Amino acid sequence: MRIQNITTPVVVVNCKLGALAIMRSLGEQGIPIYGVDADPQSPGLLSRYCRKSFLYGLDEGHPGRFVEQLLGVGQEIGRLSILIPTSDETAVFVAEYAEALSRWFMFPNNSPAVLRELISKKGMYDLVGRHGVPTPFTLFPESLKDVESSLHKVKFPLMLKGIYGNRLQARNKKKMVTVHSSNELVEQYKEMEEPGFPNLMLQEYIPGGDDQIFMFNGYFDHASDCRIGLTGYKIRQFPVHVGCTSLGECRSNETVAKLTTQFMKAIGYRGILDIGYRFDARDGQYKVLDINPRVGQAFRLFVAEGDIDVVKTLYLDLTGQSLPMIIPREGRRWLIEDFDLTSSLDYYQEGTLRFGDWVRSFKGIEEAAWFNWRDPYPFVKMVWTLLKRLPSWGLKRSGVGKR
Repeated sequence: MRIQNITTPVVVVNCKLGALAIMRSLGEQGIPIYGVDADPQSPGLLSRYCRKSFLYGLDEGHPGRFVEQLLGVGQEIGRLSILIPTSDETAVFVAEYAEALSRWFMFPNNSPAVLRELISKKGMYDLVGRHGVPTPFTLFPESLKDVESSLHKVKFPLMLKGIYGNRLQARNKKKMVTVHSSNELVEQYKEMEEPGFPNLMLQEYIPGGDDQIFMFNGYFDHASDCRIGLTGYKIRQFPVHVGCTSLGECRSNETVAKLTTQFMKAIGYRGILDIGYRFDARDGQYKVLDINPRVGQAFRLFVAEGDIDVVKTLYLDLTGQSLPMIIPREGRRWLIEDFDLTSSLDYYQEGTLRFGDWVRSFKGIEEAAWFNWRDPYPFVKMVWTLLKRLPSWGLKRSGVGKR
């Protein structure tokens, strides 16, 4: 479908890979889009649909400075714009400084306290527990002593994860690991824990393949009513078994959709939501793994007839335009090219992916994260970066670099 009124600009904050999809989804409609990110090489800023880049970034130690910078962006654009944050940190920032930012920007109005609970795995665990949403058994040790005293409560294998995953990834290049013994747990905990900031949790490992991870992408209006809610599942992940979607499929799951919409209504959430569950065949429950109160990187996996997605729905709602009937594109597949190439090799090496199955897995792919005929430069840039890293990557995988 074509959006009729496209006069309201959009400002995307934090222009990583998900922002590139936002630029394309709205930019192809003719909507003026601007990007804000401290890194000039961020994928969203490389898009032909990005009218202008503003090289600012959120310093959580000095948030007032970022407020002034964004207000300057709004003043330069010269009219009320829609503000779309794409990271947990910027989503909370917008909620906390909503009053000041509303001078130049429109966005869903959320409670900062609710968002802080959602982005923290500990806060999320407490919140879903209060609302009866199933989740894996989880412990939150605050020290190595707590870990050692909890060993009798856990079963191996288990997941060692970051309470704030982005913070852990920035320090350790990973958000979680699977551990298989008490000794491995202790060693990994000592390696991954941040001194003075307990940020690790122990979570029950739910057996099953990666295709048992189901996702919900939706948009909730000012009354917390779901205006679009689409579900799908992961086929492959990067890194394997513990990472983001590298290949996924849009597929209706009424249980996941109902569970999510009721939960979001109960807590009064507004805006775009990305949430993940794992199906536990032992008790037949879908158990929530993480909640992202923002646009998810893989939101273009979830598309309805007429190319409607959560970002277009947000735009239509905030600009007072009518929304079309939502009919999911069942079977639509989407991938991140470089991530899926790497993860496919890992699945093959562990013996869980055969060549014929790998070839067949690309049937139904309608869109990729990087490649786009009308916006080719980000893909070219990604391929060039990949080629430059290929020799060192090959040495690392073969073990030569380590030796």
